[in-house]
Amino acid sequence: MLAAAVGDHAVMTPDSQPVTLLEKYESWTLLSSAKLGRLVVVIDGRPEIFPINFVTQRGTVLFRTAEGTKLFGAVVSDEVLFEADDHNDIGGWSVVVRGAAQVLNSSADIDEADQGGLYPWIPTVKLHYVRVIPAQITGRRFVFGHEPDGGHVPG
Repeated sequence: MLAAAVGDHAVMTPDSQPVTLLEKYESWTLLSSAKLGRLVVVIDGRPEIFPINFVTQRGTVLFRTAEGTKLFGAVVSDEVLFEADDHNDIGGWSVVVRGAAQVLNSSADIDEADQGGLYPWIPTVKLHYVRVIPAQITGRRFVFGHEPDGGHVPG
């Protein structure tokens, strides 16, 4: 991807693409650098989204939560989505993990999760560890820039 910064925007070169699909390893590297993401669950046929702080551990996404809708949704949903992203003046990235959520119950699993250094950001007690076991991970990198010549506003 070739882009040069001009002011607060990237200038696209003929060889560059505004959106690049990421390899799995790069998606995990970027995901591991983030601290805040979003968990999507389906409850009674309705999608719900929750911001969560998290860590990656052994190729999974790990977060803590209290009793409530988020924990219930993670338990009853056959499949969950987790997304994290970041950006700067030149571009950004987004990584989506699709998988199953597993509440950790065994002392061995909880001891391992404790080693992840995951602490609540807000002063609430979060007694439950939840691990998202990925079935699929996809990532995209974006280069910011102006709309190409010839573009028009829809409508």
